[in-house]
Amino acid sequence: MVVSVKNDTRLTSSQSFLCAGFAGLFSKTITSPLEVVKIKSQVGTFHCKGGFLQTFLVIHQNEGLRGFWKGNMASCLRLFPYTAVHLTTYRKIVHLHMDELGFISQWRAIFAGGLAGVAAALLTYPLEVVETRLIAQNSRQPTYIGVAHALSKIYRNEGLPALYRGFSLTVLGAVPFSVGCYAVYMSLDKLWQEPSFRFTPLQNFINGCIAAGVAQTLSYPFETVKRKMQVGYQQAVLF
Repeated sequence: MVVSVKNDTRLTSSQSFLCAGFAGLFSKTITSPLEVVKIKSQVGTFHCKGGFLQTFLVIHQNEGLRGFWKGNMASCLRLFPYTAVHLTTYRKIVHLHMDELGFISQWRAIFAGGLAGVAAALLTYPLEVVETRLIAQNSRQPTYIGVAHALSKIYRNEGLPALYRGFSLTVLGAVPFSVGCYAVYMSLDKLWQEPSFRFTPLQNFINGCIAAGVAQTLSYPFETVKRKMQVGYQQAVLF
């Protein structure tokens, strides 16, 4: 199956970048409580011993509402450079593989998205490490007091490699993620029994949600190991 890649002339590149960035900021901030619970569960802090709902209660009891937005600043700071690199890299790769009619296979388009994600993650990975450390640390005896302090302390005490610890799992996790997206999209296209260019916004939304859910599930073990590696030797201290 092939897809057509068309430039949206309604928005400039800068406007597209800003729209994607601010949409990311909004979604990151709204879903931050879920991200905090997920990361604490992945690294295994004391908060997550009693299950999903119990984790929410324990975080609120020990850290208050602010505890659900720990690390959100690092996550938001990461969004704009991540979006810029991702969009630029994706467009470059797609245009390299387009035919003379402006078409590209769906598999290559998804593969381009995976490579663009890895490139963007490489640039912004230190902020992801900081986000994980800020979320996982014990708020009663914090090791880090902010994004800048965390970056400088990790670099000073553990060196530059610590800021990229677990990055290889990002690369490995991109493989099942891309394969999952491709497999789901191919299956859903057949399920709708009509060409993809005729899909309504609701159909595209459903396709995106299902594809992302399956792909995230397939790559989740890699992310869990990555989060544990990001915490590193400080794990015993943080919990």
